[in-house]
Amino acid sequence: MITKVKNKIKRFAPKLNFKKGDQVLVISGDEKGKKGEIQKVIKESLKAIVTDINMVKRHTKPTNNNPGGIREIPAPIYLSKLMLIDPKSGEPTRVGRKSEDGKSIRYAKKSGQTIK
Repeated sequence: MITKVKNKIKRFAPKLNFKKGDQVLVISGDEKGKKGEIQKVIKESLKAIVTDINMVKRHTKPTNNNPGGIREIPAPIYLSKLMLIDPKSGEPTRVGRKSEDGKSIRYAKKSGQTIK
């Protein structure tokens, strides 16, 4: 018997380890080993858009402002396939959280350096 499940609304949104502007490394998939900067984080689907990673071709019609044609734009990639790059050593690292002055800050687990 097939039952329909309505969209579940989570009570608490997960705290994400990635922010716009972070340098990341792709750890799995076709783009494995490539580095890039996060342009946008999509919280609802747990994905991010990273520069020059997961490029797809979009066919656009010409308009007054746009000549049209085939453009390559980055498509979203799951956050689980990304790993933050340590600002001190340049290697991929896990992200930890600690509170300083009542605020939760991110730090690199490899070097212990805080991440802005």
